[in-house]
Order: sequence, then structure tokens, then C-alpha cells
Amino acid sequence: MDKKICIFNWSGGKDSTLALHYALQDPTIEIRYMVTTVTEQYNRVSMHGVREALLIRQAESIGIPLYQIRLGEMPDMETYDNTMRTHLSKFKAEGITHSIFGDIFLEDLRLYRENKLAEIGLKAIFPLWQKDTRRLISEFIGLDYKTIIVCTQQNLKDICGKVISEDLINSLPLEIDPCGENGEFHTFAFEGPVFKQKIAFSVGEQVFRTYNAPAKTASESDSPCSTTELSGFWYTDLVE
Repeated sequence: MDKKICIFNWSGGKDSTLALHYALQDPTIEIRYMVTTVTEQYNRVSMHGVREALLIRQAESIGIPLYQIRLGEMPDMETYDNTMRTHLSKFKAEGITHSIFGDIFLEDLRLYRENKLAEIGLKAIFPLWQKDTRRLISEFIGLDYKTIIVCTQQNLKDICGKVISEDLINSLPLEIDPCGENGEFHTFAFEGPVFKQKIAFSVGEQVFRTYNAPAKTASESDSPCSTTELSGFWYTDLVE
């Protein structure tokens, strides 16, 4: 049985967590690193806004080495692609063969990822691909995972800072994907089967920030690449 030597693209949220849950059950997969992009100026997970210290605690609890890719705030696509190419080439030289993602149904994003990996000679794995998002979030909750919403689009302020539950998902407007797969919201997972210990934190202040909107190929992927169109987000800070 040939092993797939992998990096796991870790955002710290629910989709990453469930994709990791699946990947860890696959005997053909070996995960060398959890890879996360972190904003250099703020030491926070790109797009999610979660503090680096909590990201580190997640990785320690999971038990897989964390590999941070440091980026400026909202880099252009050329800068982002060049930075990622440099790191992917390093992984390739170490014997990495595959890169795992938590994407669910965005075809253009999958194609973008596969094409960029192919330039380096790597392949992609998508454990959640084309699964029904309503069933996925129910499975996530049913497995006793817990996750808190840390970032939302400006029209979803009321759910920012709330722990996801079946009641909360059922209360969402019909146009909002239950997993936030279109970029509606991002989360921080803090308890469940892949974690050896619960990640403790307290809920801090809530702030609103406006950015140049992420480019289409990156917005749903937690990749912080900008365009000229403005976009607003609510953030709930989590504090150790």
C-alpha cells in the first residue's frame, strides 16, 4: 500500500477539522505538517483573525507539527502565488506528495488549487468534496466537535461569536450555506475527537473591519488576496 505523504491545509475551523478527522482514518495518508497562512503584521490566522497563540495550541492538542506561512495583510494574487510556490517547492523537496484541503463544492477553487500544485508536481486530496453541507455540519456536531464563529460577512453580525449548534444552523437564512462554504462565516474549532485537550479561551471584543474584497479564487479558501472592491466583516476576538 503506497503512502500519500501529505501537508494538511489547516484554517483552524470546522471544515478543516472534519476533513482532518476523515484523513486521519485513512491508512494510506501520512500527514507531515499542518500548514496555515498567518498575517505577519497581526500574528493572526489569515481571514479568520484568530490569534497565533490559539492556532499553536490547536496544533499541540492535535499532535501534528504546525508550519506557518507568513504573509502581509491582503497581498495581491501574484505575491500570494509566488510565496506559496516557494513553500510548496520546499515540501516537494522533503518528499511531500499530496496536499489536503477542506473544500466542499467550489469547482473553480478546486481547479485553482490543483493547477498550482501540479506546477510543483504535487496532487490534491479533498476529503469533503461534494458532500451535502447540511449533512456535514450535522455530522460535525454529532461527532461532538465544537466550534465558535469568529468572522462573518457584515450582514451576519448576530451570529458572530456564537458556538455552532443545530438550532443556530436551522435559524440561518436559506441563502446562507450551512457550512459557510461561500465565505459567509469562518470558525475556530476547540473541542472534539482530533483534539487531545479542549482549547480554552475567553470571548473578547467584537470589531468591524473593511478590506478590499478577496479575489474569487481565494475568498472561500481563507487565502488573503485582494481586489479593488470593498468588503466588510465582523470579527469576534478570542483570548487565551
